[in-house]
Amino acid sequence: MSQFWDGKFAAEEYVYGHEPNAHLVAQATRIPLGARVLVPGDGEGRNGVWLAEQGFKVLSVDASVVGLDKARKLAAQRGVAIATQQANLLTWDWPVAAFDAVVSIFLHFPSKERRIAHAAMAAALRPGGVLILEAFRPEQLDFASGGPKDPDLLYRADDLRADFAMLNVVVLEETLGTLDEGPFHQGPGAVVRLVAVKDA
Repeated sequence: MSQFWDGKFAAEEYVYGHEPNAHLVAQATRIPLGARVLVPGDGEGRNGVWLAEQGFKVLSVDASVVGLDKARKLAAQRGVAIATQQANLLTWDWPVAAFDAVVSIFLHFPSKERRIAHAAMAAALRPGGVLILEAFRPEQLDFASGGPKDPDLLYRADDLRADFAMLNVVVLEETLGTLDEGPFHQGPGAVVRLVAVKDA
């Protein structure tokens, strides 16, 4: 997978743009000031860098060395610092109770691994920590605005409700939005959005 994403991110342009995900921006007020935030699958860093601009301490983790290089470059251009780590998220030794927030934006796992990865995200949260997630749902296959083409990699609200049953779900919605996130995410998008909080 690292080679796949290295190839996607090889262009000089930022294929998912420089600006943060709209769902993240709308929900970021739920993250406490000065929080430590984990951004798994942060790619070229648009979300992690924006979070750093808001004053958060960010760890961006991705399989792609190329993506993380671009993330650090973007952070330097914006005058902020982020920590980065190259890792396969399916084999990474996820930290436990180490973060005040986890932000998962268009990070898709096969169904067999999805529950394990999502449990690791929940476990990474400190008490009172918040999870902010957006992903494509199966209806995205009807659109050409990006996302996986394998139905097994797409999520429904019921999947997320089950995966994050250990958290308190605050927002869970399936919606049709308009994506404007670089050349790879443009146009109508069928997404599922989640915000969930760990018991304090």
